[in-house]
Amino acid sequence: MRMHSRVIGGVLAATLLTQLAACGTLFFPDRRGQIEGKVDPLVVGLDAIGILFYVIPGLIAFGVDFATGAIYLPNDQYTVAPSILREAIGEDGKVDNHKLKAILYRELGRDLPLDDPRLIQHNGGAEQLAAYGLRAEA
Repeated sequence: MRMHSRVIGGVLAATLLTQLAACGTLFFPDRRGQIEGKVDPLVVGLDAIGILFYVIPGLIAFGVDFATGAIYLPNDQYTVAPSILREAIGEDGKVDNHKLKAILYRELGRDLPLDDPRLIQHNGGAEQLAAYGLRAEA
């Protein structure tokens, strides 16, 4: 009987941990960082199943998916050549958001909210620049 209750407790703990991590964030990590878009019915359904079984973790899963942007369907994929993006890098090696916004509007025809507080920004290093064929000039 004691082993039986340990197994049940372990399964329950594992289920709660997976619900706390949120379905969209686990299944579609490439979608994280999106700010808006159409909501993915698959992720909503999976989060809703979490609400049916465990109310609080299901609500947390919804919150995490909305906060990370993983609940939104991916938009069209756009690319801009790294050589064009060099114009946005200032003399000190920092990215000028106003120049970057202008370049993206000119190249993609989209006005992106680069000053939005929900925008997730990552700092890259020399290795990341080398992967794109760029040199760090500062």
